[in-house]
Amino acid sequence: MARDIPGYPRGTRHTPLAGGPPVVTAADEILELTDDFYQDPHAIYRELRARGPIHRIRIDGVLGRLVVDHEVAKQAFMEPGISKKIGSPQGQEVLARNGAADMFNGAINDNMLFSDPPQHTRLRKLVTKAFTGRAVRELGPRITAIADELLDEMSGRTQVDMLDAYAFPLPIAVICELLGVPDDDKDDFRAWTAVVVDDSAPIEERTTAGIAFFTYMTKLIAARTDSPGEDLLSELIVAKEDGDRLDQSELISMLLLLLAAGHETTVNLIGNAVHEMLRDPGIAARLRADRTAVPAYVEEVLRSQGPIHLATARYTTRPIVLGGQEIDAGEFVMISLAATNRDPARFEQAGRIDIDREDKRHIAFGHGIHFCLGAALARMEATVAITRLLERIPALSLDPGAGAPTWRKSLLIRGLETLPVSLVPADQPERELSAV
Repeated sequence: MARDIPGYPRGTRHTPLAGGPPVVTAADEILELTDDFYQDPHAIYRELRARGPIHRIRIDGVLGRLVVDHEVAKQAFMEPGISKKIGSPQGQEVLARNGAADMFNGAINDNMLFSDPPQHTRLRKLVTKAFTGRAVRELGPRITAIADELLDEMSGRTQVDMLDAYAFPLPIAVICELLGVPDDDKDDFRAWTAVVVDDSAPIEERTTAGIAFFTYMTKLIAARTDSPGEDLLSELIVAKEDGDRLDQSELISMLLLLLAAGHETTVNLIGNAVHEMLRDPGIAARLRADRTAVPAYVEEVLRSQGPIHLATARYTTRPIVLGGQEIDAGEFVMISLAATNRDPARFEQAGRIDIDREDKRHIAFGHGIHFCLGAALARMEATVAITRLLERIPALSLDPGAGAPTWRKSLLIRGLETLPVSLVPADQPERELSAV
């Protein structure tokens, strides 16, 4: 007997799983996902994985093939018949036809994230030189200092929204350090960037902030070109391969990518890590007793509750076969990192955070040629952020009066709307934070 699947509208009927071989969803069947999906996608992904590795879905008007299987996802990342050139005429036509044109900011589409070889190969070589440079390698102490400054600002408070007070401002401050933004300009820079990355801000405000950011970065590039410093921007400017360098348009596009993609990823990695730690007393106790376990914990958060929900846009340029399905040219392909990193065929007790898990090789940062260049930096920021929280605020806990958490309604980002926390022991709500 058929039944409804949570997250699908009533009336969409599916054969239930009742033992035996998994029931594979018909290749031409479209599954409609509702808003309930965002609050608990993992329950729906469990159903979908049991039915097959790929499914046609429609959510928020977006139609595409959703990959939920770990091995098939890795194949999709490497498939030459799948392109990331969403800024091309063909890419824009595919996104528009499948209702996904508004998912991506056109200002950040013209960069290596949304390019294919040979252009991607050229840009990747140039940018890799800067991301492996001294500016990134030696950033650890500054991240610690920034984290401590933000924790100092919480002194005397009993409750805060951990996203607003800590997870959000920390990555922007780190970006300022990376780019060598002068101290006198940091307040303006942070104000502009906070609006640029806020997808809920009015379009007029985002446009104004974007123009201010573009104008400022044009001047900063000129200044660093004339007088290079020991920062990432200077290294991007001087990076060259066989005489080739990034031009100014490519530089600004790369900086926008760093801001929009790198910032959102790190904010929600920190937020999700704090939330998972505080909702499980066993994890919190383990990390408080052994701070050296924090890096392993961050890896498990990346795997099981990572900040990226679906990998960025891809589309088929020719007919392909993926996961046993024939897929036509011109189809939008969605790879769910949230689903694939919890695939029980790949990870034992996949839904459980296990700090001692031996094999942590997830694909939270992608796979193949588009593997995230900022992965090491994001890991460093999250590890420092969690370690300093544990050391500075030992009484940290979820705000008991906040109610159930609300997750953002986003196909790209897996993160909380807010993260209210208490900074003092439950039996001493009015005590000032002498430890902070």
